[in-house]
Amino acid sequence: MTPEEHRAQVEDTARQQRISRNEARPRSHAGAILLGLLLCFALGLAAMVLALRSAGTSGFAGRFVSSLLGRSTDFNTSAPVVIEQIQKLNRLETVSYSVDTVVEGRHSSPILPDALAGDKLLLIVHGQVFAGVDLGKLRPESVRVQGTSVSVDLPPSQVFSTRIDESKSRVFARETGLLVPTDPNLETDTRRTAEGQVLQSAQADGILDTARSNARSSIESLLRGLGFTQVTVR
Repeated sequence: MTPEEHRAQVEDTARQQRISRNEARPRSHAGAILLGLLLCFALGLAAMVLALRSAGTSGFAGRFVSSLLGRSTDFNTSAPVVIEQIQKLNRLETVSYSVDTVVEGRHSSPILPDALAGDKLLLIVHGQVFAGVDLGKLRPESVRVQGTSVSVDLPPSQVFSTRIDESKSRVFARETGLLVPTDPNLETDTRRTAEGQVLQSAQADGILDTARSNARSSIESLLRGLGFTQVTVR
């Protein structure tokens, strides 16, 4: 191959490489432009969804957002449904009150001194009081539903039970007169008196107010779980 032919071949090869680079460059720009358009579309769509969500979920906007996010904004919870769900809780026990106290029991003679005819004991008791709201007493007119708003007037709170924990109660001291036998009913009567004192103590400490407050919190959580956004429980 002559020098002239070799030089011509080199120039031809270089020209073909320049042509290849020029043909590849437009395709690279086209890919970048397409990627940029897709990114702009995705960002625009996200911004539009956020704007529609902040504007609310009702009407066409709400339905559009729902279709995009794959969820329904329909809400159809009526008062009978609310009453049914609340009454399933039945006797809603919302507070347990415990107290330790000392109670005196005494049987005395109207004539003779206690040293001869009396019977006395000191009983250390652990009492418990349980209170709450009987939701079975909820009246239909006490529940009002309007759209996603609901208001409920609860029945009064009440004491469900009072009991003495026998495993934590004991006779601390007992004195019986010289002329009388030990009265087997005195301890039973004293425990009955203790129940009354435990109940009075619980009521004085506001157990009914606490029971109502706890019941309101429980019902509010239930109603919000049903989908209500504005909840009033009294």
